[in-house]
Amino acid sequence: MSPLLLETIKCQDGNLFHLDYHQARFNLARINLFARTDKIDLSDFITIPKELQTGFYRCRVIYSESIKKVEFIPHEYRDVNRLKIIESNEIDYQFKYSDRKKLTELFEKRGDCDDILIVKNGYISDSFTANPIFFDGEKWWTSDTPLLPGTQRARLLSEGKIFMCKITPSDFTKYQKVGLINALQDLKEMPVIDIDSVYF
Repeated sequence: MSPLLLETIKCQDGNLFHLDYHQARFNLARINLFARTDKIDLSDFITIPKELQTGFYRCRVIYSESIKKVEFIPHEYRDVNRLKIIESNEIDYQFKYSDRKKLTELFEKRGDCDDILIVKNGYISDSFTANPIFFDGEKWWTSDTPLLPGTQRARLLSEGKIFMCKITPSDFTKYQKVGLINALQDLKEMPVIDIDSVYF
């Protein structure tokens, strides 16, 4: 049975955000996992219902070789104030699979923190649902070793708003803050955590 993947797209007040970046990742996954090169245009499959033309939603496109389902889920930002460092060299999430069991197992180790920062092979990768970025007082930096290169991360890199480098836990003294970006939260909406609120 083919694995199920998903694209989570920001839908706010009847608008889909940065669909071209989701389309690119969707295409790449279908080529790499299913050897499918036929064109499926996400915009042809996503219709925002009239009753959802106002408000904030996660548009979830669930797919394998073909699109299986499109759904809209109301979304609210959650508070993130404390991060827990969790090490795992075995975790693999290079495609956005709908099965997040391994990530959930790591997330459940967060203790009294709100989210996790996963360290794989000594390097910072991702949080539970986001790519972390680190502020050094002048620029925001993202790790060049993410588990899943996110669409927001790709866009901000291409626009020169964030920069990429290797980041290890021992590098934290270089940084003041950590932000968490994903398709639903960019530099304006992301939670920002003081580096002193990252716990080992």
